[in-house]
Formats: sequence, C-alpha cells, structure tokens
Amino acid sequence: MSEPLLVIGNGMAAAKLCEELAARALGRYAVAVIGAEPHLAYNRVLLSEVLAGHMRAEEAQMKPAAWWREKGVTLQYGTPAAAIDRAAREVVLQDGRRLPYAKLVLATGSHPIRLPLKGMDLEGVHTFRDLKDVEALLAAAAVRGTRAVVIGGGLLGLEAAVGLAGAGVETTLVHLMDRLMERQLDATAAQLLKQAVEARGVDVQLQAASEAIEGEAHVTGLRLKDGRVIPADLVVVACGVVPNADLARAAGLEVKRGTLVDDTLSTSDPDIFAIGECAEHRGIAYGLVAPAYDQARVLARRLAGEDARYEGSVVATNLKVSGVPVFSAGDVAGGAGTEDIVLTDRGLNLYRRLIVRDGLLAGAVLFGDSADGLFYLDLITTRTPIAAMRADLAFGRDAVAAAA
Repeated sequence: MSEPLLVIGNGMAAAKLCEELAARALGRYAVAVIGAEPHLAYNRVLLSEVLAGHMRAEEAQMKPAAWWREKGVTLQYGTPAAAIDRAAREVVLQDGRRLPYAKLVLATGSHPIRLPLKGMDLEGVHTFRDLKDVEALLAAAAVRGTRAVVIGGGLLGLEAAVGLAGAGVETTLVHLMDRLMERQLDATAAQLLKQAVEARGVDVQLQAASEAIEGEAHVTGLRLKDGRVIPADLVVVACGVVPNADLARAAGLEVKRGTLVDDTLSTSDPDIFAIGECAEHRGIAYGLVAPAYDQARVLARRLAGEDARYEGSVVATNLKVSGVPVFSAGDVAGGAGTEDIVLTDRGLNLYRRLIVRDGLLAGAVLFGDSADGLFYLDLITTRTPIAAMRADLAFGRDAVAAAA
C-alpha cells in the first residue's frame, strides 16, 4: 500500500514538489494536495500579467487538471486545512473532514503584510498576493477615472503598479527608501529601473513615508508624513510578506519567523516537513520562488529514499519591467574587501556590475540584458575562481568561452 502523503498548500512550491515526486517516487506515496484557494496551482509571478490584461488567469496555471490525474495526485482545493492533529496523524479540514497522513508537507506560503495605518480597513484598500486580489483590482480598475496608489517599491509593489498602469489606471507608486528594490539593486540599476517604470505610466515617489489612508467609508487618498495627500480611489499595500506558520504554530511545531526546518527540511516533528515561503532554514525565510524550488527538489529526493540535504540558496531576482530584463544575485552591496567590474552602455540601455571578493564572483547586477544571469549565478554558487576569465567576464558566457 502507498503511504499517505499530504501536502498543505496548493501553490508553486507544492506543484514543484509533486512534479519532482512523480519523477522520482511515482506510486510510493498516495499524494493529496490541500489548497485554500478554489483554483489549480498557478504561477504567482504572472499575476501582474493577468492584472494588466496580457493573459487570462487560466494561462497562469502551473499544470492542467489532466496532469494531476495522470500522476495520481488527489486535489482538495477550495477547502482550507484548519488544524493538524499530530497525535492522530490527521489533518482537519475547515468543513470538519479528517485526512490521515504518514508524511505531511507544509507549503502554506505567506501572508501579505498589512501596514499599521489608520484607514487600512476602508473599502478600496487591497493587497496584491493572489488571484482573488487580482479579481478585486480588475473590478476597481474597470471604473473609468480610477486612481490608484501602490505602497511599496519592492518586487510585489512594482508588479502591482505596472499591472494597474497596464490596465489603464492612473497609478502612483510610493516607496519609503531612496531607490526601488534596494535589497536587490544598486543605485545605478535602481535608477534605470525607475525610468523604465515611469515609461509605463507609473508616477514613482521615493523617500515617501505613508502616514494614513484618507476617507470615510471609501478610500479618497493616501496622506504622507510630509503632509502631502495623493488622491486615490484604490490603495494597494504591497510591502512584502510574512511566512504563514499559523498551522505549524497551533500544532506545537517550532516556529520563529517561519516554521523551523533543518537541512533535511524536517520540522521539529520528523514526519512533518516544510518548504517554500512558510519555512525558515538557518535563520532565513526566503520568500522567493527559486529557493522554494530548491527545497522541493531536495525534499522529493529525501522522500524517494535519497540522502539529500538542503544547505541554503543563493538569492537571485529575475524580472522584466516595461520589457526590460533585470537580474541580481548574491551580494549586491559590495563594500570593503570587494572590487567592481562595471560595463555600461547608455545607448543600449545596458548596465552590468559584477562584485568580486577574494578572486571569486560574489554578486551580479544586470539591467537591460539578463541572458547571462544564470551563468553568473552558477559562478557565484559554485565559487568558481574567475582570475582566468576576468578580462572577458563582463561580456558574458560566450565571450568567456571564446577567450578560453
């Protein structure tokens, strides 16, 4: 008999885990996936494309329904998990049903951050995290003359702002810091990104601290700490996410910021695992797709009987704004003990900065052409000495290969 394996969460991490399990241990487990949203697993990275009207929601699906059936995965979506009964080794669904498990994987994702601002409960205030949010924003955007303010200049905020502008909404993006995506980009790349976002019709306001959301029953604007009020019929809070460790915490598992896992991706209960945005490994809760996929691959190997270990991920960001690719990986801050290799071509709107430490590539920032992003990421991850290729490194993989 196949062991019952339950996966709580029907997002990108869960879909990747099921894909890897199907390739490595098909038939070993009776896999069931429990999802709170009434949809098949979809690619959250594409939500801005759905919001902008560039694709239909169905096109963002990770796998068609037939794929799940072919792999023998039972889908239970639209009914959230309410509790984990560790003593009985069962998951209790919101409708009262109880599903047994031999192994349990938490892939519960994250919650969007809601700022402690006056007016956050007004009609017209939204987050940008799932298809339900996109549907609400599209309904608001359909009203002629709608004005929107997006709070947050990170990846989520940029996606929301560009998506709304693409839907024809007059959009302002406000960000507390002095540059966009300050954790991923240096000042030069961030300025180029700002110009690309503004070219899409988004008004970008930097070093703008939010004070309160104005309005009686419905939003009328966002008041900043400097006294300015930006008129708005719609306010989107996109200031990041926090791991969704609610079920784990209630079940008595060890939780800090996220559900704690070791290098085997086990929680404090050896039969319960966690991957993706809900997991915290070695003090890091990544909140990104690539580490979630790394974790899914390692866990699938372990569940298939291999002695695989997860030792962390090099954080990389890859996006496209206004048709312009942007990529960053590793240490982009630089500083003492590092050297920079910089390639700039204003005519081609091209910028590359490679950060070198102790003869190794430590970080990379690319704007305008990210085709070599994975090449640089591999050099960073494998700690490959770059002395022999340094003269050609800024020109990418092909130049390095030709010189060799």
